[in-house]
Amino acid sequence: MPQIRRLEKYNASLPPIDSIKLRKSLSVPGLLSIARNAFSTIEEHRNGKTTHSLVDSLMSGLAIFGFKASSLLKFEEAINEETTRGNLKSLYGVKDAPSDTQQRVILDPVKPVSLRPAFIKIHQELQRQKVMEPYRFLGGHLLLADATGCFSSEKISCPECCVKGKKKIQYYHQLLAGVIAHPDKKQVFPLFPEAITRQDGAKKNDCERNAGKRLFPAIKAAFPQRKFIVVEDGLASNGPHINLLKELDFSFILGAKPGDHSALFEDVQSNLKSGKVDEFEETHDNGVVFGYRFINQLPLNKTHDQLLVNYLEHWEVCPGEKDKTFSWVTDIPLSRENVVDVARGGRCRWKIENETFNTLKNQGYNLEHNYGHGKKHLATVFANLMMLAFLIDQVQEACCPLFQLAQKRYPTRTGLWQRIRVRFEMAIFDNWETLWKHIIYNDQLTPIRINSS
Repeated sequence: MPQIRRLEKYNASLPPIDSIKLRKSLSVPGLLSIARNAFSTIEEHRNGKTTHSLVDSLMSGLAIFGFKASSLLKFEEAINEETTRGNLKSLYGVKDAPSDTQQRVILDPVKPVSLRPAFIKIHQELQRQKVMEPYRFLGGHLLLADATGCFSSEKISCPECCVKGKKKIQYYHQLLAGVIAHPDKKQVFPLFPEAITRQDGAKKNDCERNAGKRLFPAIKAAFPQRKFIVVEDGLASNGPHINLLKELDFSFILGAKPGDHSALFEDVQSNLKSGKVDEFEETHDNGVVFGYRFINQLPLNKTHDQLLVNYLEHWEVCPGEKDKTFSWVTDIPLSRENVVDVARGGRCRWKIENETFNTLKNQGYNLEHNYGHGKKHLATVFANLMMLAFLIDQVQEACCPLFQLAQKRYPTRTGLWQRIRVRFEMAIFDNWETLWKHIIYNDQLTPIRINSS
């Protein structure tokens, strides 16, 4: 009964079917067109006549994650149906989708860096459409948080796999992603990721720190005019990384823990005793106490005593719950006027883990599933296509009223993806707008070609 009442309320609130205005470049047809145009600039790595174009193969790969197929085999089973092939053509522009095996062979040699223009072009469109303006924070900056996710196997590997374990060997890939977020916004916008993989000729595993040395300069080169505040965990609050961020003209809010920064925390305690540390508390209407302690211009550590940072500590006391304490170092000069926002920016790091990789792992994208290792770059290519599909979904969630209305009908992402898959298999849609309206208005429209088999 509650579900019926919710749907009755939803149906009563629906706008007239022809009154919905779209920003075409920020709805799925426009976003897929941007991706396709970017893919068309990638150099063909095969010689001679080919049955499936590289663009069609990449768009098919993107469709796997748009379609939220649980595996390549499941996707291949779906495209054997006339309706799915028809929808791939009308909705994704794929004239002839490759088989599971063909897909792996075609995409394996593609260099992951060649997929970055698709991310960049979509972000440029977000900039042109002023979507990023509400994401400005602390003097017009964008919060750029990093996050990592991985998948692993004890049996399947490729030359790019990192390896851990001695008795029980585990092969794994990780992904370092830069994601634009805001404390008050639900949607996040990932930039192109950087793979944490075994590099050519390397005997040791790659690591997050080395991936960051590649990712952040690449982001600076792609978006030279943007002002970023990089938000990262305690692994990043070291001298070499902070100096890199300074060289790139990125501001930062980096986690700092007593065990990693004993000299810094000793300085804080010494200054606290002498009254040089400023602190205050605020009690909210719900009884939660938020506290702030800060001091500017302290040496990061004894090794980098010339590298001065500003220290912020923040605590949260909630009745009936365990107290929470956070601490960061930053280059932002701290005062009573801005520490609340700086702390909100620092805590945004955990929002990235929840909104990005939790979504990719648990809400239909199957991040931890191995879609294919190949002999070169296949695993990383699929990971990039997955992240691109997630970016397209997040843009729709933020900007497309049809997607938003469909989400209200099926509040969970997995529920919405399931309804899309059902329609892919039952009918051929001429365009995305018709598909969304059939989901929103509960199949009240009729001009679709139903699969009667």
